[in-house]
Amino acid sequence: MSELTTMGNRAREAARLLRVASDGAKSSALRSIAQALIEHTDEILAANAKDLSAARETGMSQSMLDRLALSRDRIQGMADGVEAVADWPDPVGHIQEEYTLPNGILVRKVSVPLGVVGIIFESRPNVTSDCAALCIRAGNACILRGGKEAFQSNSKITEIMRNALAVTDIPEDAVQLVMDTDRRSAKELMEMTGYIDVLIPRGGAGLIRSVVDNAKVPVIETGAGNCHIYVDKAANIEMAADIVVNAKTSRPSVCNAAEHLLVHRDIAEEALPVIASRLREKDVELHVDAAAGAILRGGSDVLPATDADWGTEYIALTMGIKIVDSLEEAVDHIERWSTHHSDCIVTDDQEAADRFLAGVDSAAVYHNASTRFTDGGEMGLGAEIGISTQKLHARGPMGVNQLVTYKYTLCGNGQIR
Repeated sequence: MSELTTMGNRAREAARLLRVASDGAKSSALRSIAQALIEHTDEILAANAKDLSAARETGMSQSMLDRLALSRDRIQGMADGVEAVADWPDPVGHIQEEYTLPNGILVRKVSVPLGVVGIIFESRPNVTSDCAALCIRAGNACILRGGKEAFQSNSKITEIMRNALAVTDIPEDAVQLVMDTDRRSAKELMEMTGYIDVLIPRGGAGLIRSVVDNAKVPVIETGAGNCHIYVDKAANIEMAADIVVNAKTSRPSVCNAAEHLLVHRDIAEEALPVIASRLREKDVELHVDAAAGAILRGGSDVLPATDADWGTEYIALTMGIKIVDSLEEAVDHIERWSTHHSDCIVTDDQEAADRFLAGVDSAAVYHNASTRFTDGGEMGLGAEIGISTQKLHARGPMGVNQLVTYKYTLCGNGQIR
């Protein structure tokens, strides 16, 4: 029996206990985890420092180092996130539908945990506590498999969480970390039917595609964010500049950062120099089509875009820019190149906004707001395990309420068929 199979058996037993755990027991366990993260901040930072040192030696990019790095504030944020999940209403046992059949049998559709959730993720060690907390709140056990670049951080955070659970009514095997970061462990995890009920990849496009293409376990596809902002001919230019700069530069390494800017030709001569100037102030490199290049007239930070640019999630201070002749051309471009994560229109024309909102098939579609709001906390949904870009079983930010399924209970008084 492999180590992962042993973990799978332990997770299934933990899931069986979690299935009937009380609201209070789950909340209390999460509060213990939050407190333990704060109490062991120095240990987490020491482990993270080892990961950062190793990453710098390999030449990791600055944006990826930002994903990997922890600080006291970020650890406080992790603890606050766990506390917020503890406060979230328990989704288990919620009666979604209830009706009585003509034969007198009472039928209820009741929310229940998914069971054992496997999560494969990269770089960001805060994901370790986020995912564990969300799974526990929804009554699920989880098997976490992080990347080698965050191994020390993930190991320490998991150790702290399991020790915190050990003195609660929630089994410590509700949270387990795969210690082998070789690709073989990821492949084995993808094939653990009978142990894992659903697998969630969280990371870059390459990781997500590998899991979707190779997993035998059911997958919820999350995340790659080739996000667009379309500046319509009726846009307020200053508003557009504010939105574009925020969406691109506030944290370029995350999946809800804007990667491409589409500008209507009728407003481009006026709007594009304003927006580009603001982006240049933030050291953004611009990859532009011929029409945008003619307006911006070159510069060391203005490069000609290739076809490959339009499908690229840069996760860096780089932005592709294209001039379009119509709203319809913008929607067509997004349909072709978007990852269906988050896309935005900036316009004062409500009819144009309505056409864009209806025509763009993404998990989150915006009118006059930054794509950076595609986040469980920002959208009032609590913490999230990732942003689903598919349509089954969930779409958009996946919080506690998206980590349950349902079953039917039927109560009779002796009916037979």
